[in-house]
Amino acid sequence: MIGRLNHVGVATPSIEASVALYRDVLGVTQIGDPFDMPAQGVRVCFVDLPNSQIELIEPLGEESPIHGFLAKNPKGGQHHVCFEVEDILAARDDLRARGATILGTGEPRIGAHGTPILFVHPKDMGGVLVELMETPKGKGH
Repeated sequence: MIGRLNHVGVATPSIEASVALYRDVLGVTQIGDPFDMPAQGVRVCFVDLPNSQIELIEPLGEESPIHGFLAKNPKGGQHHVCFEVEDILAARDDLRARGATILGTGEPRIGAHGTPILFVHPKDMGGVLVELMETPKGKGH
């Protein structure tokens, strides 16, 4: 069902500090510009790796869902893993049929890559928050 690993989401209290870490300590040279996603309450920045991406996510506003994670992990940390799927609705229905809990309303929303996404509850995924995103069309995947 799942395709390639698209990214690992890393929550951070400061995208700027995290960018400096990836650039200055780890030597990453391909880092996108941060952008706001008000509908999801996050600021996002992608760090490009040869085989995947790191998605840096910082709270945006007081209602950000990332605040709870950072309250437990003040320095930030791994927040989720994201796998691509060919058909987000088929993946959702299959997961539900297998007993997995889809977070929120269960209806896909548009994620940071501009494609539909869903999140699967960590209790059903071995303690890992899993994001599923529909494979971007025309990106050479």
